Amino acid sequence: MRRSRSASGASAERWCPVPAKRGILIVDDHAVFREGLAKILEQEKDLAVCGQAEDGACALKQAQSLSPEMAIIDISLDGMNGLDLTRMLRAKYPALRILILSMHKEFLYAERALHAGANGYVMKQESGRTLMAAVHDVLSGKTYLSESVRQWMAQTDRTEENPTDASGVARLTNRELEVFQLIARGYGTRQIADALSVSMKTVETHREHIREKLHLKTTFDLIQYALAWATHS
Repeated sequence: MRRSRSASGASAERWCPVPAKRGILIVDDHAVFREGLAKILEQEKDLAVCGQAEDGACALKQAQSLSPEMAIIDISLDGMNGLDLTRMLRAKYPALRILILSMHKEFLYAERALHAGANGYVMKQESGRTLMAAVHDVLSGKTYLSESVRQWMAQTDRTEENPTDASGVARLTNRELEVFQLIARGYGTRQIADALSVSMKTVETHREHIREKLHLKTTFDLIQYALAWATHS
């Protein structure tokens, strides 16, 4: 409450409106990370974490009930991945600001995220200062990407293969990339099918396409390649 003085000199009390905080929904499958991120965000006077979700289904329900102004989403979620969730949120809530916050390489996912409808991409390895800059940029209507990714995306003569990803993994579709990452985590065909809610035959088809794109001859070669890629990514 702020005091003001009337023309007669008498002190008068006047209620000054408190600026409304901007609600943020955090979507990540790790509870400790969600809670830590919430503490960082709520140090900002204009931000408030209005909800937390561990998967896409929960995020969709909370987006409907809480009407957040921004969603911060991880790509690696159980069931529906972060890119699919972003597409669904963008279709249902055109005004929602969406920032992807992920451990995965920008050069592999940033452009995919923008195509899905995200307003920015930042890696979890970045500093808190960089994260807050990304949050405020996205909330102000801007698109946030690192300078190196902006320069790469601005190249008109870009080759099909990502210059920072000599492995060629960048050529995989979003679904193939999901399958590839699960292979790298040691998942078998049935486990991948269960994780992605698809048939084993579909997984085998994706696996075949991945082998062809990466010029690998056998499933064993693919597993070894995926494990080596995960170690160095």
